[in-house]
Amino acid sequence: MKRILLGCIADDFTGATDLANNLVRAGMRVLQTVGVPTTSLNNSVDAVVISLKIRMITSQEAVTKALQALQWLQDQGASQIYFKYCSTFDSTPQGNIGPVIDALMAALKTDFTIATPAFPALGRTVFKGYLFVGDGLLHESGMQDHPLTPMTDSNLLRVLSPQTTHKVGLIDHTIVAQGILAIREQIELLKQQGFGIAIVDVLSNDDLYRLAPALADLPLVTAGSGVAIGLPANFGITPNDRAALLPAAQGLKAVLAGSCSRATNLQVATWITTGRPAFMLDPMRMENDADAQAMMVRDALAWALPHLLDGPVLIYSTIPPKLLKQVQNRLGSAEVGKWLEQSFALIARELVAVGVAQLVVAGGEISGAVVQALGMQQLQIGEQIEPGVPWCAGHTTVNSQVLHISLKSGNFGSNDFLLNAFMKLTS
Repeated sequence: MKRILLGCIADDFTGATDLANNLVRAGMRVLQTVGVPTTSLNNSVDAVVISLKIRMITSQEAVTKALQALQWLQDQGASQIYFKYCSTFDSTPQGNIGPVIDALMAALKTDFTIATPAFPALGRTVFKGYLFVGDGLLHESGMQDHPLTPMTDSNLLRVLSPQTTHKVGLIDHTIVAQGILAIREQIELLKQQGFGIAIVDVLSNDDLYRLAPALADLPLVTAGSGVAIGLPANFGITPNDRAALLPAAQGLKAVLAGSCSRATNLQVATWITTGRPAFMLDPMRMENDADAQAMMVRDALAWALPHLLDGPVLIYSTIPPKLLKQVQNRLGSAEVGKWLEQSFALIARELVAVGVAQLVVAGGEISGAVVQALGMQQLQIGEQIEPGVPWCAGHTTVNSQVLHISLKSGNFGSNDFLLNAFMKLTS
């Protein structure tokens, strides 16, 4: 049986590829799985990232799935576990970040871990325990309007404390700036004071590189994807060109955008402004009716087929937050999410069946639904398109063709991301 160094559990699919991307860029050979594998690892890799879809389910279900993933990773010899959550710390007041951390700590018999969603390359920084997105606080970034997990408090200690049974402390930027010895001393001091989790300030990628070696002896690391840029060095691994190689890309191209984040709204608007073909799955036309849903899916596919031969097409449901709230008030948040996930899953299968072999999906929950509908069980991680978003490759149950797929968090990417993605893959 193959053995791995680092075992990772991600709470959604876009987050998993984000994490895997950083590990690959730091030189690790990485395999990403969709769900917990049912057999032992046969690939010779340094790290495995298990993609789960546990951000929006009940805490009890999330804990159960996370512990199943942990057991499999331990069976493959992982010497350290990494629990990855969103760089905007997406959660409800009850979880699921805190409950999963508690369960993993108990299973690993450890009394301390750190927590930081920071990734300065993506504009996510933590200062005095407050999470910033770009130049503003989290609760002013647009995340306060998130349809499922609105983030109205930027203080991570206040957000995490009600979710966990552990006392939550802080390793602030003055300690991090001093490097490994100061960080380790602060960890020991916090443990003596009864703290079980420490939020860590991070203002730059240099802080992440200072932090990583201080975490080498922790059985569990919890973070966004940022901390991953420094962890491979703890295992004696350095960046190399071989880790990100993918098969050559071919086939038709499409984009499915289901996120309503500010970033994805701007990306869709930029695409449309350039005159590229786009079709809207209009949430304002949604009804709790299977026939109406089927009709809209058929309309989208009928529109897409003649356009695919001329280049990439975009099918989107992205609308501003105010309009989304109107739809949710009319139909219910859960029903809207379910409707969109089912619709995009059906569309993805049909597009791949007719020859789409390069696919960009925007939105964490939509990405999860699409990957599961396509029957993808493993993803090979390739080159980064933009920070936090790589191209991946894998097989589907739809056909025997290799599918290149990029799973983009709704909050990630420049305005030109959708325009640049396919050019990056070709180059």
